[in-house]
Amino acid sequence: MERSAVKGGSYTIVVRGELDPRFSYLFNGMEMSRVEGTTVLSGEVVDQAQLHGYIARFEELGLELLSLKQTSEPSSARMEGEESDR
Repeated sequence: MERSAVKGGSYTIVVRGELDPRFSYLFNGMEMSRVEGTTVLSGEVVDQAQLHGYIARFEELGLELLSLKQTSEPSSARMEGEESDR
């Protein structure tokens, strides 16, 4: 079965600097929290294009990307994996 290179999932993104909550609308409903000089965003990302858009926004806002971690794959990819295990 062929898999697409473009996939979404849940991500946690950490940037240096405390982003004001008024900018949360730029990140389409991702949960945002400020922790000791950093901003942590977590939530669903539809695809790589959206993820790259977020990274571009950090650059536009002058924020340094500290970490980006995929915390889970999209539900459709999980189901495909479960089917192939059978």
